[in-house]
Amino acid sequence: MQDAPQTDPTGATRRAVLRGAGAVIALPWLESFGFRRFQREDPARAPLRLVVMFSGNGFHSREWWARGEGASMELGQVLHPLEPFREKLLFVRGLFNAEALKGNIHSSQTGNLLSGARLAAGGEIRSGTSIDQVVAQRLGDATKLPSLVLGCEKSNPSVHKNYSMLYSSHISWSSPTTPTPLEIYPALAFDRMFANKVAQGDRSILDALLGDANDVRRRLGSGDVRKLDEYLDSVRDVERRLDRTTGVDAAAWQPTRRDPDRERPADGLPAHLEEHMRIMCDLLVLALWTDTTRIATLKLNNDHSSQRFPHLGIDSMIHHLLSHTDSADWLRVNQFFLEQVAYVAQRLDAIEEGDRTALDSTLLLFLSSMMSGNHDADQLPVVLIGGASAGIRGGRVLDYRAAPERQMCRLYLAMMAKLGVELAEFGDARAPLAEL
Repeated sequence: MQDAPQTDPTGATRRAVLRGAGAVIALPWLESFGFRRFQREDPARAPLRLVVMFSGNGFHSREWWARGEGASMELGQVLHPLEPFREKLLFVRGLFNAEALKGNIHSSQTGNLLSGARLAAGGEIRSGTSIDQVVAQRLGDATKLPSLVLGCEKSNPSVHKNYSMLYSSHISWSSPTTPTPLEIYPALAFDRMFANKVAQGDRSILDALLGDANDVRRRLGSGDVRKLDEYLDSVRDVERRLDRTTGVDAAAWQPTRRDPDRERPADGLPAHLEEHMRIMCDLLVLALWTDTTRIATLKLNNDHSSQRFPHLGIDSMIHHLLSHTDSADWLRVNQFFLEQVAYVAQRLDAIEEGDRTALDSTLLLFLSSMMSGNHDADQLPVVLIGGASAGIRGGRVLDYRAAPERQMCRLYLAMMAKLGVELAEFGDARAPLAEL
């Protein structure tokens, strides 16, 4: 067994693992090793998921707003595509990342968006582990992929005004110095999700790990021995599901869909942006639907983006330049991005899982790294959709502009607690948002 897990400065922990004959699986969080795994799932109910969607450069400065409650909630024009989800939507305003204000430039406002960490300047790369990866490092062993990180624009490795543009290109960070690999090619994302199935002649990795597991048992307290045995039983159950030859207890939740419902996408990048975004949205939904992962991010573009929008009749300016205009074209581009969020929400809400839908079991967070293209990050644009199964009540506006403690990381602490990952602190926050 790989010894004593270590903790990085963000509080994220590298997992202890079992090894044997080329096979590796992560151990559960055992108190004998100083860890506690929080699990509040009802096994008969669909598991909770986390999805983060992002678009860069902010939105139209006068049309990102919401007021009222429930079905009568009014939304600014940017948010019109989300009107069907008003009763499942939280509009959050007034939160910010204090560290993002120091550089006052795209990279410095994006690289720590999901962590609140201090960023290194001068071309150096140092941020913080993002919320999606903190959750994946604790709960991701329940699925084939701990997390899925998708994008629709290539990373930019240059430096702009003393900050690496990698900060503008990545919202998901596996460690303070490692942006999570971003997949922008639909075919490669599909292959990662479905191509490497377990072979019939190699059905059980547990057989290769039993010697290491027996060694670990001798180091555990009695309570942790039971937890380890339960964990290994659950791994065996996952193997059986992958093998498709053994039924799953009808009382336990099963993925609503077990196989892809689409052919492998063509190699290369789609020729048209709207096609690219829609395919990536479909792959994200499919990954959740098949329980390939429960944690996903989709970066629709970079901050400081160079995307163009000829399908909208707008081809004279790139996304970044449009963001400084507050024009009718900029509003239409904003709505195009919100249409992608609405599409994901609609597809998840159409997937029935018992008496709820996949959207009810998903915390779908959409945000940008600034309110508008003028780099105003003193309050961030944030919408949270779904999460009813986690006790989140939609149809509300949460306004923290006058709150003394309005760290964005307070929202992340609250979201992680809903998902079963309870931390004493995260980024610059020491307490979650109680209103969530």
